[in-house]
Amino acid sequence: MQIHRSPSQSRPSSRSSTAARRTDGTASSATARRSTPTRPPSPVRRSDRALAPVAGVLLLAITVVLAGGVVGVAIDSPPDPAPTASLSLSVSDDRVTVTHRGGDALDASELDVRVRVDGEPLARQPPVPFFSAAGFEPGPTGAFNAASDDDWRAGGSASFRVAGTNDPGIEPGRTVVVEVSVEGRQVATLESTADAG
Repeated sequence: MQIHRSPSQSRPSSRSSTAARRTDGTASSATARRSTPTRPPSPVRRSDRALAPVAGVLLLAITVVLAGGVVGVAIDSPPDPAPTASLSLSVSDDRVTVTHRGGDALDASELDVRVRVDGEPLARQPPVPFFSAAGFEPGPTGAFNAASDDDWRAGGSASFRVAGTNDPGIEPGRTVVVEVSVEGRQVATLESTADAG
């Protein structure tokens, strides 16, 4: 009686034959490749790695939106209104007098006064408040004087005299325009014709 062996039974497996051929106790290269330990799983999963760029983009977007809001508020906010005051002007010889007739008190330390004679600005403008300045006679009065109170209230007058060294000179019949501002905000533009004192 003959025993038929299947091909798998008749040959030893390649794994067992390779291992059997090695007598020095080391595994063959095929076995070594299979027996190489796999890397341990990384503590950072793919889904975690993807969160960092997404979070960065979100933070950037929030920063841009907030910055745009701040700029929008700064641009949209209306500037502080100029004080409301009623002023009048008189010019006699070389003296320019401005009288506060009513309205808000004006801070003398924040005043800016610009003078034009027949449309031409004075070469030296009054640096109010002052006591002595080039182009002006010493000792202005009221809010134009550096020793005055800070508040220029209704009923108060302030004056200065333009020196002959300033140009153009104030002479009778010439038109004098005085612009009064507070912190760059115009309060009044006044006009008067100089008369002989």
